[in-house]
Amino acid sequence: MRFVKLPHLPSDTTQAKPGDLMADFWYKAREIKAEQEQTEQHIKMKNIVIFGAPGSGKGTQSDKLIEHYGLEHISTGDVLRAEIKKGSELGKTAQGFIDQGQLIPDDLMVSILAKVYDDFGRGHKGVIFDGFPRTIPQAEALKQMLAERGDKVAAMLELDVPEDELMKRLILRGQQSGRADDNEETIRKRLVVYHEQTQPLIEWYKQEGLHHHIDGLGDLDRIFSDIQEVVDNI
Repeated sequence: MRFVKLPHLPSDTTQAKPGDLMADFWYKAREIKAEQEQTEQHIKMKNIVIFGAPGSGKGTQSDKLIEHYGLEHISTGDVLRAEIKKGSELGKTAQGFIDQGQLIPDDLMVSILAKVYDDFGRGHKGVIFDGFPRTIPQAEALKQMLAERGDKVAAMLELDVPEDELMKRLILRGQQSGRADDNEETIRKRLVVYHEQTQPLIEWYKQEGLHHHIDGLGDLDRIFSDIQEVVDNI
């Protein structure tokens, strides 16, 4: 079989110039390939919501995810404190609500998260959302924010730990850290609030087909192995 070189397409395609019919065809093919690669990047991007009661091990498992997969991490508490410390406009607005003893409105929190998310650039491998969302409206807002960027949540990981174990962990943490809010009475109140607020959110993510139950009791490596099994298949 003979191969005939097309006359109007330069041997070195980097020298192709617009106006030549074959060169224009090559440019278009290159644009399509770039769009496909960008789409593949979005598909590979593993945005994960890590979910669990206080003391369930979210921080520990987030660190393992970051190390193993090279993911970025957004902790709402850390992000909020950072914006306030920097004195950004969003931080100043958030500080105003805090000073008045009010909760940060969902739209403001999503704006802050969006700013941090965008700062990661388009080449990141995915983000762990830790501490957000906590309610269905927040989950819907996060979904919309990501959709506006052509992205999505790939999985919600629920670290499930029995309440008596949570109590042991948090009381021990309080003894080690000296945190006044890690006493038994306060911990029980926090767990009640968690269960009341978040159970509907678990059901919401189940309906989205994104919920993955992880047994958070036992060996840390076994827990992470279960998480890996989920993440490797999304």
